[in-house]
Amino acid sequence: MNFFRNKAFLFGASALAMGILPAGAEEHAEGLSKDAPVLWNIDLPFWPGHSLPVSNSLVMFCLAAVVLTVILRIGTWKMKRIPGKFQNFIEWVFETLYNFVESLAGKHLTKRYFWYFASIFLLILLSNYMGLIPGVGEITYEGKPLLRGANADLATTVFLGFFYAILWFIWCMVEQGPIHFINHIFGPKGGLTGAMKYVLLPVFFFVGIIDLISIAVRPVALAARLFGNIYAGEAILEKMGEISCFAMMPFMALEILVGFVQALVFLMLTALFLKTQVGGEEEEHPAA
Repeated sequence: MNFFRNKAFLFGASALAMGILPAGAEEHAEGLSKDAPVLWNIDLPFWPGHSLPVSNSLVMFCLAAVVLTVILRIGTWKMKRIPGKFQNFIEWVFETLYNFVESLAGKHLTKRYFWYFASIFLLILLSNYMGLIPGVGEITYEGKPLLRGANADLATTVFLGFFYAILWFIWCMVEQGPIHFINHIFGPKGGLTGAMKYVLLPVFFFVGIIDLISIAVRPVALAARLFGNIYAGEAILEKMGEISCFAMMPFMALEILVGFVQALVFLMLTALFLKTQVGGEEEEHPAA
């Protein structure tokens, strides 16, 4: 568990960077707005004339990071050779996650970057579930809901998507280097040799252009998929709540499942995107 203690919580702190994203508008009079309202602005002393807008979804996202940190710190505070029930549960969760990520990304990438994959999965999962807690959205601050499901705000999911895109590029440079990175995208594929390799270079270059477009679209797709599913679910729950709590119950059960599935899908896609680009590098990076 040492790797988790040292690295996994770094991602939670980076969530604060989401505040630089454009702030949302006010909640509409009826229904859940697509934009999260800004609760207050924090002036930036190092950037005069600019401020950090704090939305209710940002508050929830940071709260989820804090809750996750506290839970896991408690579970790993005094590690025992014969673990208690809580420590045993924490270890089981991370062992299961580690084996799952390893099956997707391979041993080398999992060993180096599991801290991110574990953090992103648990943070998205906890954020999804905290948005389902009864009373979220009912407590107000200056007439605005104080809390809102973090991933029901597009600004949150856009941050998550592009934050991963930056990490993905850095990791690819570390694992491959710029020359190998470019060659992997535009170079000959399929192990072709001889004259045929050069004849098909224009085709491979065209395929590389398509690959670059696909890479550029990935963070947008990650953001849109997560936002669309979570926002739609919370909007339905809000409408069903206006009818009765009994009308909400089947949809609440569905959203519990959707919250888990969407966190898992985000984890799977990010791991596979990295493996697709750096795949086949395991022989060049033997386990330390």
